[in-house]
Amino acid sequence: MKIAAIVCRILIGLAFTIAGIFGWVLTFGSGPPPMPGLAGAFQNVIFQSHYVLFVDTVQLLTGLALLFNRFVPLALVISAAFFFNILAFHITMMPIGIFPGLILTVCWFVVAFSERDRLAPLLSR
Repeated sequence: MKIAAIVCRILIGLAFTIAGIFGWVLTFGSGPPPMPGLAGAFQNVIFQSHYVLFVDTVQLLTGLALLFNRFVPLALVISAAFFFNILAFHITMMPIGIFPGLILTVCWFVVAFSERDRLAPLLSR
């Protein structure tokens, strides 16, 4: 279980780090790829307002924290919010791209289970 948690932590860290860097590159480079329907409208607003830079910076820092095994409980709490948003986006606007988010969410639960002693105080009164 310990090896699975390490692999999952590194996988989430890599995904978040790459996504964070990629968002910066897209913002100042070619722009976001076109998406159909509401997903495209949502993406256009996020990129045109540069809100994506804030999101991608937090995503990049969270990914680096997971990769370097620093502040892992904090990174897990922050990444939980990201996974909620990823799944909500794909469930409501673009179901076809949900598979990577589901895989990483399962990985999140593996890592969270291995860190349960350090996360437990968050659930106390």
